[in-house]
Amino acid sequence: MPNRIEDYAVIGNCESLALVSRDGSIDWMCLPRFDSGACFAALLGGPEHGRWLVGPATDDAKVTRRYRGDTLILETEFETETGTAVIIDFMMRRDGVSDLIRLVRGLKGTVDMRTELIVRFEYGAIIPWVMDDSGGRLQFTAGPDRLLLLAPVRLRGEDMKTVGEFTVSEGEEVGFALNWSLSYRPQPEPADAAIGLRQSEEFWDDWVGKMKPMGEWSSVMMRSLLTLKALSHRETGGIVAAGTTSLPEWIGGPRNWDYRFCWLRDATLTLFALMGGGCLGEAQSWRDWLIRAVAGNPDDLQIMYGVAGERRLTEFEMPWLPGYEGSTPVRVGNAAAGQVQLDVYGEVLGALYVARKAGLQPDEADWALEIALVDHLEKIWQEPDDGIWEVRGGRKHFVHSKVMAWVAFDRAIKSAEEFDLKAPLEHWRTVRDTIHAQVCARGFDTARDSFVQSYGSTALDAALLLIPKVRFLPPTDPRVKGTLAAIEKELVRDGLVLRYDSGITEDGLPPGEGAFLACSFWLVDNYVLQERYDEAHALFERLLSLRNDVGLLAEEYDPVGKRQLGNFPQAFSHLSLINSARNLMMTDGKVRPPGAPVADSPPAEGGVR
Repeated sequence: MPNRIEDYAVIGNCESLALVSRDGSIDWMCLPRFDSGACFAALLGGPEHGRWLVGPATDDAKVTRRYRGDTLILETEFETETGTAVIIDFMMRRDGVSDLIRLVRGLKGTVDMRTELIVRFEYGAIIPWVMDDSGGRLQFTAGPDRLLLLAPVRLRGEDMKTVGEFTVSEGEEVGFALNWSLSYRPQPEPADAAIGLRQSEEFWDDWVGKMKPMGEWSSVMMRSLLTLKALSHRETGGIVAAGTTSLPEWIGGPRNWDYRFCWLRDATLTLFALMGGGCLGEAQSWRDWLIRAVAGNPDDLQIMYGVAGERRLTEFEMPWLPGYEGSTPVRVGNAAAGQVQLDVYGEVLGALYVARKAGLQPDEADWALEIALVDHLEKIWQEPDDGIWEVRGGRKHFVHSKVMAWVAFDRAIKSAEEFDLKAPLEHWRTVRDTIHAQVCARGFDTARDSFVQSYGSTALDAALLLIPKVRFLPPTDPRVKGTLAAIEKELVRDGLVLRYDSGITEDGLPPGEGAFLACSFWLVDNYVLQERYDEAHALFERLLSLRNDVGLLAEEYDPVGKRQLGNFPQAFSHLSLINSARNLMMTDGKVRPPGAPVADSPPAEGGVR
């Protein structure tokens, strides 16, 4: 029986990450950077495509796991008939080296353990050359990649894998260290597991210590913030949408995409959540990343980039991988990089506005970039685009896209007004009002009493829930209430929200996907706006119950199969959780004034893919 997506926990060092299953097997690990190749790809194929198992020799051990406080240090405890042992998994980084550490500690009695290491570079395609190095480590090399394994137990080669057995008793500790470095550079010194554990814990404690107090749901929000931090790159400032590629949005279906890239939308919304916790350092790094990535002609703005700002993200398939539970194709790269999505202008300009309000120091290049983006948006906002959901069924005049074009002008105007920045304000106000009038005239279906997915369509879209969140219309507006009622009636399944009806919307793919978790959090926010507080709290608690045992969420949820779907862990799901928690806490005992915005703070801005 393969592991479900929710059976995994994530560890990382802000340049790479790994997924650890409940049985102690690491079935996915990206090499630095996030969007580079993988040396463990069992998640998308099977053990033969690369994994690292450290676990009890018996298959019937009782398993409990947890993160060590507010860190990304994972502790998995195995209780057997003869004793109890814990595996402490974490990642650390040295200059040019990425370390994966696995400490096995005996807690009670004795436990027979086993290890099985299968290294396959390039997503399971390349078998490395294996040899002993002069320092007592095993070396796995293929092209530019090198892994060095330091193991204090006797290992042997067996059927193209490295295996070993050992016993750990109460009070004993066995430490494994696997590090990556470039094969053409000198070998790094072995990692000291004990020192690495202390340094890793200090790193996370220091980062968490800078956070603002969060009140109710503090532990829930902190776990999501830590997950978002894990998806940010410590050197480039880029923020990826998720840690994996091709985990399916429907088991056995073709909706399998590579999310290990920096969508402008994803990154800006992640920033809203981080800035709400006081993380201005991430905001500064991201703004610098944005200016580097977008440098040049604003006409060439892409919706997404590589983690270092790369533009060419060619999508291709890997037929040698059978896919997660047979879900094919497995894809690397993302053709959506060539799409036009008008909403990203709204998210970017909204993020920069909020960053200024949060205290980020002004930058001349920043405002020059914003002016260039607004000027370009003025030329293209009346054209059709590919929309927030990156449909592959042809461009349309998506209502959400037009709303976010309005947001772009609105936030640029607010930045100029509030921070005394030079801008053609009267002209921008005229364009902003023109967009607003067009959306209200062409995007609202009076017969349905609802806004619709695109001009001339009758289909609904969960992205319409963002209309009051971005303050395009107040929550008391009858059109907002009518749209909410229509979405509740037609897009809600078992209390959770679909992005759209994939059997109706022409998105270029066969129908079938789970409920989109971010959209369900948007419904929570709309209930808050409508002062339907009991429903907001009930839905929020329901969504919290969908997290796995260590607080992680994928992109979607299958209410029938009762399992998580899509890439994991997913930034959108976690940032939306944080925003909804903050919005619920702002209700302050249900005394919000009627029609008040959800939050005059980062969570109120933007939308998600």
